[in-house]
Amino acid sequence: MAAGSSDGTVAKALEALDLVAAFGRPVRFSDLLEHSPYPKATLYRLLQTLVSQGMLAYEADRGCYTMGIRLVRLAHVAWAQSSLAPIARPHLDRLSSEVGETVHLAQLDHAQVLYVDKRNARETVHMYSQAGKVGPAYCTGVGKVMLAYLPDAQIPALLAQQSWHRFTDNTLTTPDALQAELATIRARGFAFDAEEHEPGIICVALPILSSRGGVLGALSVTSTTSRTSLDALEGLVPVISDIARTIAQEAETWRFPEEGAHPIRKKA
Repeated sequence: MAAGSSDGTVAKALEALDLVAAFGRPVRFSDLLEHSPYPKATLYRLLQTLVSQGMLAYEADRGCYTMGIRLVRLAHVAWAQSSLAPIARPHLDRLSSEVGETVHLAQLDHAQVLYVDKRNARETVHMYSQAGKVGPAYCTGVGKVMLAYLPDAQIPALLAQQSWHRFTDNTLTTPDALQAELATIRARGFAFDAEEHEPGIICVALPILSSRGGVLGALSVTSTTSRTSLDALEGLVPVISDIARTIAQEAETWRFPEEGAHPIRKKA
């Protein structure tokens, strides 16, 4: 089967899944057919495939389709991986209070950095990063430290997606240069942004790792060359490491909330 045909089949199946979800209740085939753009035979085949894969469940006694347990499990994983912001919020507050500098929480969005949350310094510093913004991975502290802890097999594809634009004189602009930097970062356990993305802006960043070493995100403290130095920021590594570890532990004990309920953590 050609790639385009395969993509089309997947897209149709996802549309059928969205259609079931849109009803918000168990739904009969006749109701789905009324709202579906696909012929009866096509829709039936798509629904049967989704049922066989556990993405939908079919209640034979009522003749209704509902969301499947596999979909719930996948949603649980996706939610847990993207839920660092609510988990990390009090810890970002604590770190911000302790260091008085700008604090960032970030995750990888494909080959780029997504700034998930931010605490501003006591003395406001104007910089690119804002919660919800996407930035480059190859020239930011949070981006480099996340790349450094990914499995080696994933790195070439991610490096191929970098823009390699030279933002400052310190920007690393080749895959080879960044590969060497990533090896150094992994060896010492943290990354610097030495004015690589914005002139005058420096940071130290640490990874947020699961118990199995998976990259959940990154945490950084950012300042300016007029206020501090990389050596001084390195002195903050122990406190940042402690908070990153706490966030990781809480992320792994986070339980998927039931509809209408507040998120809660599993009991240890």
